[in-house]
Amino acid sequence: MKEFKIPNVPATTSKTIRFPNDVIQSVENAIKGRNCNFSAFVIEAVRVALENIKEK
Repeated sequence: MKEFKIPNVPATTSKTIRFPNDVIQSVENAIKGRNCNFSAFVIEAVRVALENIKEK
């Protein structure tokens, strides 16, 4: 299983998605003080999830 690492900000395309408020707060707490934004964190989390699905 691939280890999740908080990413640096990559080039992105804008998409609209809704998150529960508690998830937003948890992500914001995790990235506080790091060179990462909400979108980059979510992108990396999705990449790791997709890789984990492939491995199963």
